Amino acid sequence: MRLTKDNLRAVSKLATAAVAGGTLGYLFYYFYGCDGTCLISSKPLNSTLYGAFLGVLFSRTFKRNRK
Repeated sequence: MRLTKDNLRAVSKLATAAVAGGTLGYLFYYFYGCDGTCLISSKPLNSTLYGAFLGVLFSRTFKRNRK
């Protein structure tokens, strides 16, 4: 696969969304995380990965229609 401008733009958009989501996930852990049995917010790695996944997922829902 050749790396074109469109592919590079798509990869950078996904990477930016993953970093932003991961940051928000970590901040959720830091301010609202629990100490016990919460699946997502009990560990910072879980919150960060979940936030990164949601950031990528949300970024894929907003697409432009190009003609």
